[in-house]
Amino acid sequence: MYDVIVIGGGPIGSHTAGQLAEAGHDVAVLERGPQAGTGVCCTGIIGQECVSAFDIDDSVILKKANSARLFSPSGNLLHVQREATQACILDRAAFDLMMANRAINKGARYLPDRLVSRLENKDNRIEIEVLHQGEKTIIEARVVVIATGFGSKLTGRMGMGAGGDFVVGAQAEVATTGINEVEVYLGRQIAPGFFGWLVPTSALTARVGLLSRENPRGHLKQLMTSLREQGKLTTTEAKMNSGGIPLQPLERTCGERVIAVGDAAGQVKPTTGGGIYFGLLCADIAVATLHQALQSDDLSSGNLAKYERRWRRRLGRELKTGYRARKLFERLSDRQIDRLFYIMKANGIDKALLESDDVSFDWHGKAIPMVLGRAVLARVLGRTSAAAKASQG
Repeated sequence: MYDVIVIGGGPIGSHTAGQLAEAGHDVAVLERGPQAGTGVCCTGIIGQECVSAFDIDDSVILKKANSARLFSPSGNLLHVQREATQACILDRAAFDLMMANRAINKGARYLPDRLVSRLENKDNRIEIEVLHQGEKTIIEARVVVIATGFGSKLTGRMGMGAGGDFVVGAQAEVATTGINEVEVYLGRQIAPGFFGWLVPTSALTARVGLLSRENPRGHLKQLMTSLREQGKLTTTEAKMNSGGIPLQPLERTCGERVIAVGDAAGQVKPTTGGGIYFGLLCADIAVATLHQALQSDDLSSGNLAKYERRWRRRLGRELKTGYRARKLFERLSDRQIDRLFYIMKANGIDKALLESDDVSFDWHGKAIPMVLGRAVLARVLGRTSAAAKASQG
C-alpha cells in the first residue's frame, strides 16, 4: 500500500508527488496518458514570479515577454510595457516532462496509461480502481490527491460537490509573419464576454486562441481568418485543441483521505483562466497538510480541512475579486469596452497600473479596483452623475 497516490501527471500533480516523496513518503503518480505533457490545451504563459518561486528551468521557456498589445472591439490599441520580464511562455510538453522527472528523481513512481475509474474509502485506506491495458486492477493508498485537471468526476464522487462556473478554451499552433509581442483581442465578434490571444512562441510561430461559453472552435476559426486577412498569420490551417477551464473553486476541496489540487479544485485565475501558478501554490499547501497528517496518521476530513482553510486564506479573496470582475466584464457591450479603453488612456490609468508595485502579472486583486473604480465604472456604463446620486439615495 502506498502512502499517497496522485491522480494526474500534470505539473501540479508532479510537484505534489515530488515534494511528498522528498519528505520521505511512498508516492506514485497515475497518469492516463502515455507520458506527461500529452494532449495539453494550454497557452502556457506564467509570470516571472512563478518562474522564480518554483525554479523553472530556461530550457522549457520558449520566449520571455515584457509587453502586450490589447485591442478594443473597434481596434483601439492599449500598449503595456515594463522594462523587466513579466511573463514567460512555456513549452508545455517539455515543462510537464521536466516536472515529472523532478518528481521521479525525488523518489516518486510514475505509472502511465492508468485510467482511474473508481475511488472507495475503506477503514484505514482508500481503494483506487485502475484500468490499464484493458484490465482492471486495485491499488491501495493511505490518501489520494486528485490532480486530474478540470472536469474529473472523481471529485464529485468523493463528496466535494459539483464544479462551479466554467468556460471553454480553444487554441491552435499557427505560423505567423513575425509577431514579437503578445496580442489580446476583445469584442463580442471575437470572444463574447472573454478575449482572444496571439502569443508568439518563436520568430515565426504562435499560439492563437480564445475563451468562450459557446462555439469556441467556431469563434477561433473566425479569429484566425481575421488575423490572416490582417497579414499576421500565413495560414488558417491548423489543428485546434479545446478544453474546459474552471472559473470558480469546488464547494469543498478535501474529504476523508482525499484532497483536490489545481484545476481539479478550481484554483484558477477567473480573469485569465491561468492555473499553473495558483495550482503550484496550493500544491505546496497540500503537501504541508498531508505531511503532517501522514505523520500523525490522521487523514480524516476534519484534519485535512486545514488544507481548505489555508489555501482559501491565501487565495480566496483574489479568486472572489477576480470572479466578480469577470462577471462584470461579460456584461459589457463592445461600445462600453471601447469606452473603458478611452477612459484608461485619457486618465492615465494604464500608466498608473504599470508604475504600481502592487500590480503584477499573477495578482489582479489590486489592479481590478484601479481599472473598475466607482467613478470609472459609472462612466463606462454611461451613467450620469444625477443617476449615480439617485442610486445612492
